[in-house]
Amino acid sequence: MQLTGAEIIAECLLEHGVDTVFGYPGGAVLNIYDALYKYSDKITHILTSHEQGAAHAADGYARTTGKCGVVIATSGPGATNLVTGIATAYMDSIPMVAITGNVSNDLLARDSFQEVDICGITMPITKHNFIVKDINDLANVIRKAFRIALSGRKGPVLIDIPKDVTGAKCEYIYEKPKEITNKLVSGEQDFLNAAKVINSAKRPIIYMGGGVISADAEKELLEFAEKIDCPVATSIMGLGGFPSSHRLFMGTIGMHGGYETGKATDNADIIITVGARFSDRVAGDREKFGKDASIIQLDIDKAEINKNVKINYSLIGDLKDTLAGLTKAVNAAKHVEWTKQVEQWGKNSSVSQTPDSDIYAHPYHIIDEVRNLTNDDDIIVTDVGQHQMWVSQRYRFEKPRTWCTSGGLGTMGYGLGAAIGSAVANPKKRIVLFTGDGSFHMNLNELATVRSYNLPIVVIVMNNTVLGMVRQWQKLFYGRRFSQTDPHRKTDFARLAESFGVCGMRINNDSEAAEVLKEAFALNAPTVIDCRISPDENVLPMIPPGKTVDDMITEME
Repeated sequence: MQLTGAEIIAECLLEHGVDTVFGYPGGAVLNIYDALYKYSDKITHILTSHEQGAAHAADGYARTTGKCGVVIATSGPGATNLVTGIATAYMDSIPMVAITGNVSNDLLARDSFQEVDICGITMPITKHNFIVKDINDLANVIRKAFRIALSGRKGPVLIDIPKDVTGAKCEYIYEKPKEITNKLVSGEQDFLNAAKVINSAKRPIIYMGGGVISADAEKELLEFAEKIDCPVATSIMGLGGFPSSHRLFMGTIGMHGGYETGKATDNADIIITVGARFSDRVAGDREKFGKDASIIQLDIDKAEINKNVKINYSLIGDLKDTLAGLTKAVNAAKHVEWTKQVEQWGKNSSVSQTPDSDIYAHPYHIIDEVRNLTNDDDIIVTDVGQHQMWVSQRYRFEKPRTWCTSGGLGTMGYGLGAAIGSAVANPKKRIVLFTGDGSFHMNLNELATVRSYNLPIVVIVMNNTVLGMVRQWQKLFYGRRFSQTDPHRKTDFARLAESFGVCGMRINNDSEAAEVLKEAFALNAPTVIDCRISPDENVLPMIPPGKTVDDMITEME
């Protein structure tokens, strides 16, 4: 049948099971939005306040469902406003298709009104991108985009479409998407070699990352860890991929990880790395990371092998396949003394904190009270900064896709958009956003979106009136010269929320926390809670950049 390019876009979205898109209209995408009007009974469009918020919403939608998020923006500034959100998804391997409009073909490369080369701009931060200049190519390009976004190591793909292409007509024929299967690269001997090393281990650990969640391989990881009786540490991205209540769970690894994970890494004879990439926040001193251990790396992306840390053995393929194959190949084992030692390190570690509960609310206390009010299926979203680290340390995650945060790019301002996407995708789950006053100031305009769609998100602002994480580094490494990190802005977040039509509350100290949070959760409505936190509260423990667990900081003056 003959359809316009805009209608073909809508039909191809339906082919791929897309029922929700996020975006903001503009001149170059008017044809697309006209089609969305006609398809509004099949495709829900969420209008955000800014294109960056739309990109983060598509990201949050993808992280909490495993589906591909979709975002639409107009040409020029609309497209460039997506860049931070696309880069955020790229760094964390989140599947997303970004559709941008552009000026008509005859106006390209003429510095036309609202024209940018968005393909050139986003080339380093997408798995692939396309500009579609011929309507006859449109449907196949969209299909390729979804396949690329969802296959192998997942990530964002951008499709740039000139306006005349969305208005032109051509023949459209429905195609059912082909099943995506990721090839197992490693052979039988690779599994036997890895299994032989694991069978000889006396002090093994598993270091897992977000790849486990991306591959839906949580059950395979659990079976593998239990079979070889191996303690499990997780990167920030891996939280939820292994239950926190399990006896083998150690906690997070790296700069703000626990003492026990640092000591276990330092003393392990084998480190089995599953869906993680040895980022600088985990392997501070890469030459000394796991210095006495043989390292086995399981990953879908061959480019990650030996990229950051020297690897002894590797298994390349989908983690569901590689973990299942490795579990079959290894012998069952017990490491009683080793697991006891790891547990003892956890008990012996002490971290200095300064609650000041009469004057301020303590972050851990707030997080604990929130955990008491949430279920294992509820979704926790964060922005980036001290609050993010406190939540990663303290909140007990039991299930995958219940943790939504910007890991690799560390995007302040990510949280509210991601919470919107999470809430739209998971209407039966409670969504809680932890943010800091610095992060929240960046994209608080999305409160308008929260209210417009009446999304019952509880926003908890850890308000210390400073840029806490940067300020902490200035304390440690810059002689307490607090350059531009003590703004002490006077924003009243509770009253600000009310101006958007959102309920505003306050927590001034620990004694108020339980009652205020209980009241907020009972409302089942958009709510912002201004929590007063000490500006001198720190994220501890901390391993300084480029250092090891021997240099761990557990208290500060």
